[in-house]
Amino acid sequence: MEKEHLIFGIRAIIEAIQSGKEVDKVFIQKEASGELMKDLMKVLKRGNINFSYVPVEKLNRLTPNNHQGAVASISPIGFMDLEQMVEAAKNASQTPLLLILDQISDARNFGAIIRTAECTGVSGIIVQKAGSAPVNGDTVKTSAGAVFNVPICKVEHIKDAIFYLQGSGIKTVAATEKTDQNIYDISLNEPVAIIMGSEDRGINPSVLKIVDEKAKLPMFGSIGSLNVSVACGAFLYEAVRQRG
Repeated sequence: MEKEHLIFGIRAIIEAIQSGKEVDKVFIQKEASGELMKDLMKVLKRGNINFSYVPVEKLNRLTPNNHQGAVASISPIGFMDLEQMVEAAKNASQTPLLLILDQISDARNFGAIIRTAECTGVSGIIVQKAGSAPVNGDTVKTSAGAVFNVPICKVEHIKDAIFYLQGSGIKTVAATEKTDQNIYDISLNEPVAIIMGSEDRGINPSVLKIVDEKAKLPMFGSIGSLNVSVACGAFLYEAVRQRG
């Protein structure tokens, strides 16, 4: 984690949040207490900011400074509202291509996906606030800087974002092995949002119930799945092929 993207100290974190800084995640010392810590927890919950309790050793590794039991990871980018993203995508293209990441938690996978998304003309990426990988130094490096070129939107719930996209005339396609339909047999030559699932669980079953279509990649080996960033690239380039 890049040190320039860290804020330490309870009061400093509270002030950063209240000033509008994009806080990805806050690490809080286990069993931490005190009135100031209570104030921080209220601010985090009010802003629905992702946080986790960690041993003090983790905080000491993040910073040698007096962290007071709290260290925050600050995003190096700003995030776009969903409505703005959809409007911008439609204005830029008659057939916008969006990407939804359902709780992909590995920063390097996230960065690799962003890099491929930039190369394939993706209009924007939608992630869920809770459970998703942060935009940190690893993300920036793995994306080769593409993270600064592709708009990213954070939403409270993936399902609500899908309903909004569907209401905006954008088809939602889930990348999942839980279907008989092959990716090469469905249309991606229209306004579409491709949904990729987390590394270990795939797409949430509640999300699969509401998507417009499901599609899988053909697999011929003994291993049942691809790395999520590789699978995402295959889906995105099939969209490029169909639109070419």
